[in-house]
Amino acid sequence: PFVSVLMTAYNRQDFIAEAIDSVLASTYSNFELIIVDDCSSDNTVSIARAYQLKDERIKFFINEKNLGDYPNRNKAASFAKGKYLKYLDSDDTIYPWGLEAMVYCMEKYPEAGYGLMAYGIKTPDKLPLLFSSISGYYVFYFQGALILGGPSGSIIRRDVFENVNGFSSISFVSDTELWLKLSKLYSMVAMPLDLIWWRQHDEQQIKYEYKNKGIEANRYHVFLDALMDENCPFTYTYKSKAIRNLKNRYARNILIYLSKGQIKRSFNLYKSVELNPFDIIKSWRFNTYPEAL
Repeated sequence: PFVSVLMTAYNRQDFIAEAIDSVLASTYSNFELIIVDDCSSDNTVSIARAYQLKDERIKFFINEKNLGDYPNRNKAASFAKGKYLKYLDSDDTIYPWGLEAMVYCMEKYPEAGYGLMAYGIKTPDKLPLLFSSISGYYVFYFQGALILGGPSGSIIRRDVFENVNGFSSISFVSDTELWLKLSKLYSMVAMPLDLIWWRQHDEQQIKYEYKNKGIEANRYHVFLDALMDENCPFTYTYKSKAIRNLKNRYARNILIYLSKGQIKRSFNLYKSVELNPFDIIKSWRFNTYPEAL
């Protein structure tokens, strides 16, 4: 198979059949579909097994113990044989043209390490577009675009994924961390939107992220660590501005929570991101944005 479609599942009996059907309906056919169940307690396993019996491209595995979101994504990738890894969450669907379009985008720019659907990007040029390491960092840190989507909106060269050892185990943030890690080393392809459909429902991961106050601090440290890394593609000037803007943003959040009477949340964020009083004072300044690359 040229593409390994990776689908991790945990208690997704209401959605996984539609997710699998969407992959099987792809106009691109040279793929394998690897499904890894993370010890579901509902009918997810029986549904997946039924599909496995119908199509030899489907490989189905069940974990001996619950691994959690990102470790299970790594587990799924360990079974892959394709040149490309294409994640599709078991509560999302891919449009019939989605897989073919993603392969086309990556093959057009074989030097790229991975591709992301072009969330938030503003460009007069038609997609797909190749972004160098420094350009990818620029549009993220100064335009808030591209390095935003989850794994369903990505396609990754398997050798590149293995070279960086896949995802870490930081809950909710490991996808963004991986995109930043990859962008230090490889160029990225910005792909058209509307290649997958991201389902919104009460049990999706992002709903739990909104309730987890510690995630905000984790994101800050992931963003900051990427800038502080010796392999950060930014020049000193761009790096300094990005760090200052990042600190301003979180310092303002601290003040916003305080103004809303959320004293505990404000204090916990202040303590977690390790800002000092001068950072709070400086946050009243406008953020600065260097000339576009």
